Amino acid sequence: MLETELFALLDHTADAAYSVSSDGAIHSWNGAAEVMFGYPAAEVLGRNIDEVFEARDVLGTEALARGRDAASRHWEGASGGIPSFDLEVNTRSGERLWVNVSTVVFDNERTGQRLYVRLARDVTKQRQREKLFARMLDVARQVVALTESAPDHAPVEALSEQELRILRLFADGTNPASIARKLKISPQTLRNHLHHINQKLRTHNRLEAVTHAQLRGLID
Repeated sequence: MLETELFALLDHTADAAYSVSSDGAIHSWNGAAEVMFGYPAAEVLGRNIDEVFEARDVLGTEALARGRDAASRHWEGASGGIPSFDLEVNTRSGERLWVNVSTVVFDNERTGQRLYVRLARDVTKQRQREKLFARMLDVARQVVALTESAPDHAPVEALSEQELRILRLFADGTNPASIARKLKISPQTLRNHLHHINQKLRTHNRLEAVTHAQLRGLID
């Protein structure tokens, strides 16, 4: 009865939602999941989620869609909260899709069965933007490497430790949402820091700020 109520609730969520048991067998699959992944529920119920998704994480690691593996993964540096991580998965059409997956553990005390409820959001465009920024940053680094002397900029004001930390994270290709989460600050606070960084470095955007900070030896 509890599972029936749970599955009925998931049917009304805007996020793609599905649930798997500890061995990875799919127990529920809502309408939004059908739309996002292209698989009708009748085609995937009872199948192993790894066989359906062929999932990879950001490091290319396999088999992260399974029950125990996914449920044990948390935000880096997070204390509590719902575990969340990114996966690249297969759709029915063969397209690879990046999704951010949150996990809620549901224990049925009557049956003793544990289910892992997954809520998935499409973050493919965000991933593409991050990849583009990483390429732009790599090109900027190459330009800096070819520059024999620092550009003709006014002297910079001293950056705070937090501002240097933010620049290093941007230089590593970390996206703004992950930086805010890692530093435990709000997105608006991060934007304020970036504004102050650009003012101090006499730059106009984060790519230019990172490039000139590296050129000036402020960050590695």
